[in-house]
Amino acid sequence: MKYYIIAGEASGDLHGSNLMKALKHKDPNAEFRFWGGDLMAAQGGTLVKHYRDLAFMGFLEVVMNLRTILNNITYCKEDILQNKPDVLILVDYPGFNLRIARFAKELGIKVVYYISPQLWAWKEGRVEIIKKYVDEMMVILPFEEDFYRKHGVHSHFVGHPLLDAISDLKEISTEKFKEEYGLNEKEIIALLPGSRKQEVEKMLEIMLSVRPHFKKYQFVIAGAPSLPKEFYQKYVDENVRFVSNKTYDLLRCSKAALVTSGTATLETALLNIPEVVCYRGSKISYAIAKRLVKNINYISLVNLIMDREVVKELIQNDLNTKNLVDELNKVVEGPKREQILKDYALLRDKLGGKGASDHAADVILSV
Repeated sequence: MKYYIIAGEASGDLHGSNLMKALKHKDPNAEFRFWGGDLMAAQGGTLVKHYRDLAFMGFLEVVMNLRTILNNITYCKEDILQNKPDVLILVDYPGFNLRIARFAKELGIKVVYYISPQLWAWKEGRVEIIKKYVDEMMVILPFEEDFYRKHGVHSHFVGHPLLDAISDLKEISTEKFKEEYGLNEKEIIALLPGSRKQEVEKMLEIMLSVRPHFKKYQFVIAGAPSLPKEFYQKYVDENVRFVSNKTYDLLRCSKAALVTSGTATLETALLNIPEVVCYRGSKISYAIAKRLVKNINYISLVNLIMDREVVKELIQNDLNTKNLVDELNKVVEGPKREQILKDYALLRDKLGGKGASDHAADVILSV
């Protein structure tokens, strides 16, 4: 079969690559054409556009880049029309993907959505678009099945693909990791500031402000594969290092982490590293988001899945040096740290075991 896959950000590239691996196992003659990143490219096929050319953060940035976004949509439609895939697989990224879903469905192409948009948080009305133009919806969070059922949409809970990615990791030596990246003997606090330039600059400034209060630790920045190494040099000194495209290894060698809200909060939890979740957007973007987002009490996937506060979320004005120092102190040692680790075990149970990519591949082939 000919598969056309669209993933518009780093997490989609990871999940898309594992799905491609599962599809190749079940369909050895599979042909892939995709929008994604380096991980998907490593599975073979044709990369049409890299996600670094697609990712725009916040309402203002989207408005400023509207022409580019519309041009990308037009280009994608033309590419699908020219290549005539058997199935279109959409990975999250709803603003773009739901437009393409309608186009493909009207051409008679089967449309599968893998990793549901977070419609339970905002833009719930998009469920009607999914009803019309998506043949199969696959969800990765347990409560999403109930959400779709309430709206009369059948969905498949396939499990969370991060469990696949993490279960495949080889054991790592902290000592060898430190030696390889020129780190000293101090314990590590990992900094995960995001993957977009604008976001990283904003988050690293506040994250690094805690350094004077944690002199017995070294700080290591998780470099995003979409940003050049040179970009991080201005943040590096004798007690701040960065590693590129090695986030899982870094986390596994760390004592704790400061993490920008997003998929990374769940990755950090599944790797069993106590964390503080951070988020700060522009005042205008945040004000708009507060009006649009409803029915949710948390921003991190960890707390959303558990439906209670497992990890501390410092959002907007609450994200300041004093609060970061207080919360980081709680997770590097003491009863709060122990409670987080107990809750992480419950989180893994709630998400089920590995096999999400295989289950998703079965659903796609059944279409």
